[in-house]
Amino acid sequence: MSTFATERGYEVVVGLEVHAQLATGAKLFAPEPYHFGAPPNSLISVVSTAQPGALPVLDRAAVDLALRVALALECEIASESRFDRKHYFYCDLPKGYQITQLFRPYCSGGRVLLADGRAVALERIHIEEDAGKAVHDRGPYTLVDLNRAGVPLIELVTTPTLTGADDAVAFMESYREVLVYTGASDADMEKGNLRCDVNVSVRRPGEALRTKVELKNLNSLKSVHAAVEYEARRQVEAYEAGRDDQVIQETRLFDTDRGETRTMRSKEDAHDYRYMPDPDLPPVFVSAERVEAVRATLPELAHERRARYERDLGLSAYDAGVLTADREVSDLFDAVVERTGTNAAKQAANWISNQLLGALAGDDIEATTVAELPFGADELAELVQLVEEGTLHTKGAREVFKKLASEGGSPSAWVESLGLAAVRDAGAVEAWCAQAIEANAKAADAVRGGNEKAAGALVGAVMKLSEGRADPGEVRETLLRLLRA
Repeated sequence: MSTFATERGYEVVVGLEVHAQLATGAKLFAPEPYHFGAPPNSLISVVSTAQPGALPVLDRAAVDLALRVALALECEIASESRFDRKHYFYCDLPKGYQITQLFRPYCSGGRVLLADGRAVALERIHIEEDAGKAVHDRGPYTLVDLNRAGVPLIELVTTPTLTGADDAVAFMESYREVLVYTGASDADMEKGNLRCDVNVSVRRPGEALRTKVELKNLNSLKSVHAAVEYEARRQVEAYEAGRDDQVIQETRLFDTDRGETRTMRSKEDAHDYRYMPDPDLPPVFVSAERVEAVRATLPELAHERRARYERDLGLSAYDAGVLTADREVSDLFDAVVERTGTNAAKQAANWISNQLLGALAGDDIEATTVAELPFGADELAELVQLVEEGTLHTKGAREVFKKLASEGGSPSAWVESLGLAAVRDAGAVEAWCAQAIEANAKAADAVRGGNEKAAGALVGAVMKLSEGRADPGEVRETLLRLLRA
């Protein structure tokens, strides 16, 4: 909800147009590969630079990835779709037009489920090519890098049913999960692989929709939230001051430094782009058999996994959310549980959520993703089982995990080489406890006087004596038995 607008009795109405780069590693209609970070103009061809006589050829892989997203979102797939030309002039568009889909997109309808269970209805998703990149901050001239020209995109268009900045961010988070889990896109906003245009208007409850303003090319969730908040406030202030003429149909940019929107250009209508069917590209026919073949490859989506983790594994909503925030992490968790059994699911979740994610976010190991770790599900499952069966206690297990994260190897081998196996000798535990009581008379007297919390200091002393190999629960029970004798 937009705080300023709602405090003044307005509703904020938001619609999104979201561009996602498809992870084909190639261009949509050109033969060359594409990857982020290549030297400027090193990934181009006669097609992507619009040389005379060069003809586009559609990449089938892009269509299949687009179908995966559409099916995951329950869209209606068109048996026949077509490509159109959207004409405009800019230095990063060599052809003078963009190939897109206006009149007959490949799918329509569908919905995105938000984390709170609400469904946001979609108007359509269509396939199009990206433009190049204009660089304005390298001196007195504008430079153009055409590496990105022709990269495959899908543009998702929502209905105007979102109700403010929080909803817009929640939508982007949920849609990004679908893109990542289906493998259609890495949806990395920092690389420009997921970009968002936001349409914002405000109205009194019950009123018809008022004039909408488009906020262009927002490339972070923080920017999406701040831009919607600022624009809603700007429109409310204009209406309340009687300056309705300041809210016109236009495209505005969001200045992240100033935290405000400013006019970019008046908003074009479809006829301004002189859309026409692309004469160089035939229709795209998608059979029912192809749809079902693609559907069969769809994975379990993030919201489905969260529900399963809570329902079948007894995890909390928080733990389920942490584990499914990254598909690699979720896949690892599933693989570990498959090896250890569902009874160890909570133990596995704790190790992944706390130790593994903490290690990936820190500076102690080189790996920053699950794929870069020097161990896999087999080793993590073995570690979890060693803890579950009591062979290894928590402190020792953390030492073993550090070795796994930095060097890999076998958990059992590390336990043996480091001498971390749990001590199960009751006599040894009792001897350590007696030694701790003798060395910590004040804490021992406090426990004898009825303050059992003071036993914590004694437990710590025993764990130090045992080098972390004693079971803390057994130690506490033994201490209390000796002190009550």
